[in-house]
Amino acid sequence: MNGPLDGVKVLDLSRFIAGPSCAQTLADFGAEVVKIERPGGEDARHHEPFYQGESVYTMLYNRNKYGATLDTRHPKALPILERLVRWADVVVENYRPGTMEKMGLGYERLRELKQDIILVSISGFGQTGPLSKRALFDAIAQASSGLMSITGDEHGSPTLTGTYIADYVTGYQAAIGTFAALMHKMRTGEGQLVDVASLDSMFATLGTRLISWLMLGMDMPRSGSRDLLTAPVNVYECADGDTYIQAGTNSLFPKLCRAIGREDLLGNDEYATVPGRMANAGVLEKAVADWARELTCEQVAAVLEQAGIPFAKVATVPEVAASPQIAARDMVVAAEHPALGTLRLPGNPVKMDKSPPTIRKSPPLAGEDNDHVYGTILGMTAEQVRELREDRAI
Repeated sequence: MNGPLDGVKVLDLSRFIAGPSCAQTLADFGAEVVKIERPGGEDARHHEPFYQGESVYTMLYNRNKYGATLDTRHPKALPILERLVRWADVVVENYRPGTMEKMGLGYERLRELKQDIILVSISGFGQTGPLSKRALFDAIAQASSGLMSITGDEHGSPTLTGTYIADYVTGYQAAIGTFAALMHKMRTGEGQLVDVASLDSMFATLGTRLISWLMLGMDMPRSGSRDLLTAPVNVYECADGDTYIQAGTNSLFPKLCRAIGREDLLGNDEYATVPGRMANAGVLEKAVADWARELTCEQVAAVLEQAGIPFAKVATVPEVAASPQIAARDMVVAAEHPALGTLRLPGNPVKMDKSPPTIRKSPPLAGEDNDHVYGTILGMTAEQVRELREDRAI
C-alpha cells in the first residue's frame, strides 16, 4: 500500500532523536528517506543498551530509511551532498544554527540547488533570538522551558520526566510543519524553511500553568501526581500496587463517594464544588486512600469500572508492553533485519483506514545502503563508489 507521502524524497542529515524521529514519521507515511551519518555511525550508535552489538537507541528512530555514511568534512563530500539535495524534496537537519552555512549548505544555497526545496531545521532554541547559537539536549529543554520546574512533588526538587519528552514532541512538531510545507508546495510550487525549536515546543505544552500566569499572574506550584484543576485525583496505594483515580469533576465525585462507601461526604457543602474540593483535596484523598489500601488493584478496578470512574493501574513498562490493548492497536510491531533478525519496535500511533503508516524496512546499520544510495539513487558507478570507500569519504 502506497502511503500519503509516496514519491516524496527526504534527505535526513539529523542525529539523536528529534530530527531522526521527524524523518522517520515521514518515512512511515511513505516518503523515501536517505539518512546520512558519518563513517562508523552517529554518536547515538554507541549508546547502550545493545542488541547483538547494535544500539537499540538508533533502532527507535530510523526505520524505513536508507542508511548511508559520508564524512561531511571530506573534500569529496560537498558535491555529493549537493547531488542529494537536488534529488530531495525535503532536507531535515538538527545542527546548531549556522552549521549548515559552514558546510556550504545554508538555506539560500539549498534554494540555488533546488528552488522548491523544503528545509526543516530543528534546533534547541530556534534559528533566531539571543540563545539561538546555544547547544541543547532534551534535559536542557525541560529545564529551560519551565517543564522541569512543574514536575515532581510540591516540596521536592524539580524533576526530569522519565523519557526524552522534549525530543519526541519537537520531532512531532517538525513532522507537522513538514506536512504543512508539503501541502503549501503542492498548492503553490514553493518550498520554504521550517524552523522548529525544542524550547518553543516545550513552552507550548505548559498549558494551564502557562495561561494562568499570562492571564492571571498565578504561578502554580508543583503538584506531584495531583490534578491541577480538580480533586480528588491522585495515585493511590493498593494492596499489590498503585492505581491512579480521576474523579474530581462534579459528575464523577458523587459516583466515587458511593463506590467507596462514603456517601457521607456528599452531605458536606464544601465538597459540592470544584473549588471546594480543591481546597480540601488532602481530606478527600485520605478517604480514597483508606478505601484503596485494603484492596488489590484488580478489586479496585472492578469497583471503579462498575461505577464508570476513570482509573488505571500504574503499569510498569513490561506490563504495558504486554497489554492486550497495546496489541490490539498494533503498537508493538516486528521488523525483519537481514543481519539482526526480528526487531520488536514501537508502532506508529496514528491509525488511518485509507493510507496508514507502514513499516517497510528495518532500521539500517551504519552505511548499510551505501551501494543503493550512491549507485542507484545518485547513479555512481561501482568504481566511483569503491574510490569513495578507499578515500574514506563514506
